[in-house]
Amino acid sequence: MTDSVLAAPTTFPILIVDDNRLQRSVLEANLKAAGYEVVAAENGREALEIFRKGYYPIVMTDWVMPEMSGLELCRAIREDDSGRYTYIIILTSLDSKNDIIAGLEAGADEYLVKPAHQAELTARLKTARRILDLEQSQQRYIETIKNLSLVDPVAGVFSRRYMDERIQQEIKRAYRYERSISVILVGINLFEQIVVTHGHYAGDVVIKACADSLVEAVRKDVDWVARYGQDSFAAILPETDSAGAMIVAKRLRLRIASLVMNMYDKEIKVTASFGVSGFTASQQKPGFSADILLDKADHNLYLAKEEGGNTIKGVQIG
Repeated sequence: MTDSVLAAPTTFPILIVDDNRLQRSVLEANLKAAGYEVVAAENGREALEIFRKGYYPIVMTDWVMPEMSGLELCRAIREDDSGRYTYIIILTSLDSKNDIIAGLEAGADEYLVKPAHQAELTARLKTARRILDLEQSQQRYIETIKNLSLVDPVAGVFSRRYMDERIQQEIKRAYRYERSISVILVGINLFEQIVVTHGHYAGDVVIKACADSLVEAVRKDVDWVARYGQDSFAAILPETDSAGAMIVAKRLRLRIASLVMNMYDKEIKVTASFGVSGFTASQQKPGFSADILLDKADHNLYLAKEEGGNTIKGVQIG
C-alpha cells in the first residue's frame, strides 16, 4: 500500500493482531509508510493486554489465532467499561454468510477477507474514522449536558441532582474512615413575598447573592453547597460534627443577614433560617443514610422557621 491509497493518518495508534508474522509485518509496514502509528500483537491474548494499557480506538484483528481468537478478542473488547468506543475490523480468509454474521454478533464493525484489497481497506479506515469522530462528538455533547445538569443555572452552585448523587458518596466515605459528616439546610425567609413585591428577577438576584455568600463562608475544596429547593440551599460539611456545623451555621446566618441587594431605587435585605444535622459514622452504627441526615436537617429547618426565622436548630444523630 502507498500513501496515495490510504486515508489521512490518524492521531491515535491502530492495534493490529495477526499470528502470521509475514502478513502482520506487511500490514504494519504499509500502515506506517502511510503515516499511521501502529502497534502489533501476534495473538488475541497479547492484544487484549496491550489494549487495556493504552488507547486504541481502531483494532484490526485476524480471526483464527492461537490462545484467543479474533471473535473472543472482539467480545473481550466490547466488555471493556472504559466508556470509549473501539472500531473493530476482522481480517479473515473465511467468507461465508454465517461467518460474517458470527463476526458481527461478536462485536466487529467491519469484516474483510484476506488479502484485503487496498481500496476496500482504505474505505474501511475512512468509515472507522468517521464513526469515531461522530462518537467523540456525541460524547462531548453528553458531557456538556451532564456538566450543565450539575450546576444550578440561577444560583451557580451545585444542583439538587448533583447533591443527591454526591452525598451518597460522602456517606460512604464517612463510614470508610469512621468520620463525621453534617448538613446545614438554609431557607431564605419570606422569599415568596420578595418575588411578589419585587419580581422574579429580584428573586434570582437574592438566590445568587445568598449562594455566593454561602460558598465564600465554607471551606474551599472540602465543604460544598447545592441548591436544595426553590428558596433553600444545602451546605455539606464532611468531617464536621453537629457542634462544628452549628458554629458554621451561625457564621452563615450573620453573613446572609448582612446582605444588601440594590434593585433600581430599592434595597432588599434578607434573613435565613437554618436546620442542622450531623452524624459520626462507625462500623457499630450501620444503616445510616443521606435520607436520614437530610430529613433531620429539614425537620430542624421547619422548627427554625416556626420560631419566626433567622434562627438555627440542630441535632447530632446517634
